[in-house]
Amino acid sequence: MDISTKTGDDGTTGLFYGGRVAKNDAAPNAYGAVDEAQACIGLARAAAGPGADLDAMLTAMCRDLYVAMAELATAPENRHKLAGGSTLVTDSMVESLDAVGDLVSDRFTMPTEFVIPGESEVAARLDVARTVVRRAERECIDAVHDGSSVIPYLNRLSDVLWTLARWQEGSSRTSRSTSGLAD
Repeated sequence: MDISTKTGDDGTTGLFYGGRVAKNDAAPNAYGAVDEAQACIGLARAAAGPGADLDAMLTAMCRDLYVAMAELATAPENRHKLAGGSTLVTDSMVESLDAVGDLVSDRFTMPTEFVIPGESEVAARLDVARTVVRRAERECIDAVHDGSSVIPYLNRLSDVLWTLARWQEGSSRTSRSTSGLAD
């Protein structure tokens, strides 16, 4: 099987359900940024290890991001072909993230000030994923259509990733140093 179609050699890319746009169009920029976010979440998932609660949570998020990418990769004239939960982000997907955030935040005491990332490898990877999701959120603003739940989903996802990182740390190092030197 040849993976290269060579159809993008002219600087365009195909959209879901048909159509082509320039590779620097808002849609490929948006779903490309979401793809990066998904890969970063995958790195955190790999560091967490198979079978962990975190593994299951992050796997579900990665699946949701495929839904977001499908929506973002669809031309406006084909949006009617999208199906909620499989190719279209739904409000219930956003609500599911809220539920995950609530579930996890009940497991530990939330920090009350800014924290220094990096108390554990998993937490650091979650923080990187969070920042990439925030960038993806910004990239998606010009690509989403009226009524889309992609932006609320990404906004909640970054919040949940922050919460997951703090949970994985156990205790966080705050941004304020008590000695003026590195802790």
